[in-house]
Amino acid sequence: MRRIFTNIGSLLSWSEKTQSMEYSKPDRLIVDKERISAIDQQAEKPDEIIDCQGALMTPALIDAHTHPVFAECRQNEFEMRIAGKSYLDIAAAGGGIKNSVRQLRKISEDELFDRSLPRARNFLTTGTATIEAKSGYGLSLNDELKSLRVIRRLNEALPLQLIPTFLGAHEIPDEYQNRRNEYISLLVDEMIPQVAASGLAEYCDVFADKGVFTRDEAELIFRGALENGLKLRVHADEFENLGVTELAAKMGAASADHLLVISEDGISAMKNSGTVAVLLPGTTFFLGKQDYAPARRIWDAGVTTALASDFNPGSSMTQNLQMIMTLACTQMKLSPLEAWQAVTINAARSLQREKIIGSLEIGKNADIALWDVSDYRIVPYWFGKNHLHALWINGSKVIC
Repeated sequence: MRRIFTNIGSLLSWSEKTQSMEYSKPDRLIVDKERISAIDQQAEKPDEIIDCQGALMTPALIDAHTHPVFAECRQNEFEMRIAGKSYLDIAAAGGGIKNSVRQLRKISEDELFDRSLPRARNFLTTGTATIEAKSGYGLSLNDELKSLRVIRRLNEALPLQLIPTFLGAHEIPDEYQNRRNEYISLLVDEMIPQVAASGLAEYCDVFADKGVFTRDEAELIFRGALENGLKLRVHADEFENLGVTELAAKMGAASADHLLVISEDGISAMKNSGTVAVLLPGTTFFLGKQDYAPARRIWDAGVTTALASDFNPGSSMTQNLQMIMTLACTQMKLSPLEAWQAVTINAARSLQREKIIGSLEIGKNADIALWDVSDYRIVPYWFGKNHLHALWINGSKVIC
């Protein structure tokens, strides 16, 4: 199947040749089967001609940090925060992640899939074609495997591409509160080997921060993951700097995420290692905080920087990367062009898929978004509006 996109208003994409974002006005873009085959060239006998009607064309968006598989929303905790309770206060009282764990354990895999399916589908409606999808609300071998199987089933049911991450180290579950060393041993000796053997996860993540896992515990879990062939990601430096970002960089983690209180040493370590900073301004906004991750310092230091939604039922109930770009511009002082780079090619780099997605270049997957705007700056500027006109994934139209 050959498709020719014509009447493109403008095209915004990373260029590997110039190593920069480029804003151009090509006459046409040609897709053969699932891949981009030519830009601004003639093509014979197209099967379909797509009139872009002067719309902005970009790569489809990539969300590099999400928690989409959960049983229930937590709107009661939202109300508690409005009344003055902090995220850590709510967690200490048995809410937060542990609340989601208790709810997920009550339901079957089929019910969890049925509840997760419409949420996963919703990513597509605002231009996202690929997400990193974490488990982490099971915190037992059976319930973590259940969650990862649901992620696999979502991959099979939807055009959305889900990249699975095992997050058994999201919290210490209730039954191990006074036996945390036993839970860490369970993670390293049983859960990680079985997850890896199942082929259900590509990455292993650890929430290493105040009140969750320590730096030393994170290192043990990381080593277990690497020994079993899982790649690393980490939640770090959200509440307190424990030196986990430096550890993750040293151990070759693909990404370090959150980073509100990252140190200069952490920034240097990431630059030197190639670990991508995945920043989550929606979480800071939703928790009602004022201090965002220092995106400007991280970016200017030369660290590859991505943006993500952190979609989850407790601290960031959004799937809309258009809104995340707005927050990155207004609160973190990234430029609109930098924000677009952060949700396309840089997000692809954090998932180690920059060779196949994240930019509109010959040979890459035809993951294409059209936007009802003439200028790329309008998307983060005109916030609260869904600007998506149409979405193609692997050359097939999924939203129009």
